[in-house]
Amino acid sequence: MEIVSKVKSIFANREDWSTEPVERLSYYSYFAGQNMIYTLFNVCLTTYLLFLGINPIHSAAVMLIVKIWDAVNDTLFGVIFDSIKFKSGKKYLPWIRVSTILIPLATILTFVIPSDSQEIVKLVWFAIAYILWDTAYTLCDVPIFGILTSMSQSIDERNTIQSYKSIATYAGVGITSTLSTVLISEKVGMNYGMITLIICVMAFALMLPASFKLKERYHAESEETFTIRRMFSYLFKNKYLLIYYVGIFFYSSLNIGNAFTLYVSYYLFHSALFSLVVGAIGTVPQLLIALLLPKLIRRFDKMKVNQVCLLLYVILSVITWAVGYGNVVVYIILFTVRSVPLAVVALEMFMFTPDCAEYGRFKSGTEAKGITFAVQTFMAKLTGSISGALGLFVLGLDSVGWQVVEVSSFQELEQSGITQTPHALNMLWLIFMLIPAIGGLLAYIVWSFYDLKDKDVQIMIDCNTGKISREQALSMMSKTYDIKK
Repeated sequence: MEIVSKVKSIFANREDWSTEPVERLSYYSYFAGQNMIYTLFNVCLTTYLLFLGINPIHSAAVMLIVKIWDAVNDTLFGVIFDSIKFKSGKKYLPWIRVSTILIPLATILTFVIPSDSQEIVKLVWFAIAYILWDTAYTLCDVPIFGILTSMSQSIDERNTIQSYKSIATYAGVGITSTLSTVLISEKVGMNYGMITLIICVMAFALMLPASFKLKERYHAESEETFTIRRMFSYLFKNKYLLIYYVGIFFYSSLNIGNAFTLYVSYYLFHSALFSLVVGAIGTVPQLLIALLLPKLIRRFDKMKVNQVCLLLYVILSVITWAVGYGNVVVYIILFTVRSVPLAVVALEMFMFTPDCAEYGRFKSGTEAKGITFAVQTFMAKLTGSISGALGLFVLGLDSVGWQVVEVSSFQELEQSGITQTPHALNMLWLIFMLIPAIGGLLAYIVWSFYDLKDKDVQIMIDCNTGKISREQALSMMSKTYDIKK
């Protein structure tokens, strides 16, 4: 009954909330579509590049080079976002509408590289398409996260929406993971070009309603135009934004396992479809956590919950790596238990950025949500590419001895009869399980310095929106946070 009531609350109308059920539903739907496409890159891109027969180290180099542009375009967009004023008076929706069209188009372009061309042509095509996709994704990520601060002024409402939208995120991840795995597997053998077209059409349909249903209710009375220099000055003055994203850098950059999920399933568990089995088993506790998380973080501070679950995830990952992949039943049990704390960490991942934005505004008096959420977008894409590039780099080392073959699907790979050495397979297991645990441990250490409390953030929001004075806010907080009166 508790779960049923939680499900009903997703669509219920709350008198003390600003948002409407249909508005929240379109917000969730957008994230389902967005994460269908993001999962395609996060889970399938590495496999796709390996299928093309490109030297893994060369692919890794292109990924990292593209990040040079990423550093520029995210920084510029943060400045542009805070500077441009649309005639409609809207700050977020125009960007969301444009990106809803551009992201699927750029995604399709990335996954239709001519397989019969020379490696240099493949690499140049990939670099151009990846830059276009990266730019298009930037246009959506800052506004879709930032609009939440305009939709609601309640931290409870924001936290609840962010928690429930994670259910839609899991749905998007599940749809892409299932479709792409089944269609590319040795049982079907469809190529990634057709798979991408199918997924992008579905994602576009899910993302589109947000362009018409989301509402911008609250805006700062005055916003400041940023230069690059002033932007970096703001970032280094926002202590908690820096602490949180340094932790994200370690956690996500070393989270290189997801990019090799299909290869691990095929080579270590003898079928690409095996990933669907463990994925389905792990989804149940993840969905339960998504429904129960709002209640949990009302009782306990978000970062405390995050720290406990992150440490459990690290311990369980090390145990799983040490046990190995020889016993399928033991692996499934450990994977299922490990998915519970991992789900909490993943669900809370972007709940802290709005808090950092409110802290930055309260401390400096400057409205800079564009810059704040640009950091989030930049770090998500930077770490995503580093994790993929790092895994490809390790796999491409001569000492690993990984054999690369040009195919279009796992069906062709199976027919090729090519196998990997035991040493290469052990390195694949290390990439998949142990390196992410190291990243989690480093993030745990960094986040131990993050002490911004949820209750104090709500007080900052009330002050930022004019409900209480600055003097009242400072007197109500649990600590001063080095903020002057």
